[in-house]
Amino acid sequence: MRLIDFFDRGVLVEPDRAAFIDENGTISYKEAQIRTHQIANALLSEGIEPGDVVAIYSPNDARTFLCMLGVLRLGAVYLNLNGLSRIEENLYVLKDRGANLLFIHSQFSKYLDVISNGAPDVTRVIGIDEPIQGAPCLADWLLPQPTTFPDAKRNPDDAACLFSTGGTTGRSKAAILTNRVFETMIANANTAMPHESPPVHLVAAPITHAAGLAAMWLFPLAATNVIISRPEPEKVMAAISKYKVTTLFLPPTVIYMMLAHPRLSEFDYSSLDYLIYGAAPMSVDKLKQAMDTFGPVLTQLYGQAEAPMMCTVMSPSEHVRWIETGAQQRLASCGRPCLLTDLAIMDESGNLLGPEERGEIVVRGNLVMAGYYNNSEASASVSTHGWHHTGDIGATDAEGYVYILDRKNDMIISGGFNIYPSEIEQVLWALPEVQDCAVIGAPDEKWGEAVTAVIELVDNAEIDEKAVIAHCKAELGGVKAPKAVFFWDELPRSPVGKVLRRNVRDQFWKNHDRTI
Repeated sequence: MRLIDFFDRGVLVEPDRAAFIDENGTISYKEAQIRTHQIANALLSEGIEPGDVVAIYSPNDARTFLCMLGVLRLGAVYLNLNGLSRIEENLYVLKDRGANLLFIHSQFSKYLDVISNGAPDVTRVIGIDEPIQGAPCLADWLLPQPTTFPDAKRNPDDAACLFSTGGTTGRSKAAILTNRVFETMIANANTAMPHESPPVHLVAAPITHAAGLAAMWLFPLAATNVIISRPEPEKVMAAISKYKVTTLFLPPTVIYMMLAHPRLSEFDYSSLDYLIYGAAPMSVDKLKQAMDTFGPVLTQLYGQAEAPMMCTVMSPSEHVRWIETGAQQRLASCGRPCLLTDLAIMDESGNLLGPEERGEIVVRGNLVMAGYYNNSEASASVSTHGWHHTGDIGATDAEGYVYILDRKNDMIISGGFNIYPSEIEQVLWALPEVQDCAVIGAPDEKWGEAVTAVIELVDNAEIDEKAVIAHCKAELGGVKAPKAVFFWDELPRSPVGKVLRRNVRDQFWKNHDRTI
């Protein structure tokens, strides 16, 4: 099946049910379907054809989903730009993926001139919420279009989405996610997390990330997607209570902020079936507190852009079982492989390892991407020995539970976001006081990993932690700026003088238990 077919199943099941609710109102499944037909026709009238890349640059907004679905109905490929990234990053993404048309929200209209000058392939712009610099708004643009679009004859292995990821250098790559990848993700998710009635899904985390993918697997169940602008703790808690939310995804850091919020006990969470977290394990103490507050609903997932969301799962009942039986060490795992995902641990020579043997986590099956867009070298490198290499170092126990122990590369995952040390190091090196530096992720209960800078100063130079952090925030924004800065007399180096980032990292992790 194609990804758009799963949305149409939701229309068939509950045509009058609310598909999307946001601050602008409610859109039913049938109304949304009609608009997606109109968007597909409008795209065709602009010269967009099946297989072309259409970019979407928007905060959380119901109309963003309509654009994505309209692109899919045409048989084109949607590309989400990350609203939290610098414009330079998004400009690179637009150029690298060859986007032909851009849907843009007025929140990002200030970047339109930069995009027009720097991404020449983008020949048409549509304002999502209002006209922007002469570009029509979505509502006016689709209005004259027919309300039916001929069924696109598409292969399950055709691309549906280019999902931006990155490598150890920080340069973004695009994972080609086909209709078959989404079909597998949807089957894995609904097998692992069944619902007895149509769910109510709270879209709080960015649509460009896991929250958007979760909506995709809930469409065939006719889920109502309640969309809020950002995952502010009080907004999340209030929305759960008001809309009787059954399902949502949050990074652990947001759950921690909710647990510490003074109004935590004022809201009703009894409707929840699944409070999904990922990107980092939660501490046992925090899990217990979350389960006491929200109920036995905590659900952990493990995946990555190249194999989205559903590589492994730890169900709510498993969370309860490991606490009640005293097997709390198992809560450090990310669960067991999903039904349609084959997962193993592999050594450097391509040999599969047994329980409690440390190696790289590898996966295979229809959940894995078709490759990286226009990057055959990287595609081949990540697919050796017939498996997709995740870059995560891990092990399994005797019952098949998977433990992520480390990462093969130096990427930092902080608050659910991928952060690349080399980008931050470049900014630090621009400071005249900095002789050399290393940026690593240090263990942190709130963020999973906290971006941490270790600096070797120029002789007799002086600069303090606050100045370094302020400089990085100005250049990179708050997500990527270091949370802490340390000054060392000398950084560890290889025989040829290269800073050994892993050795620096080990100093912060040596007393942190990450074993089975």
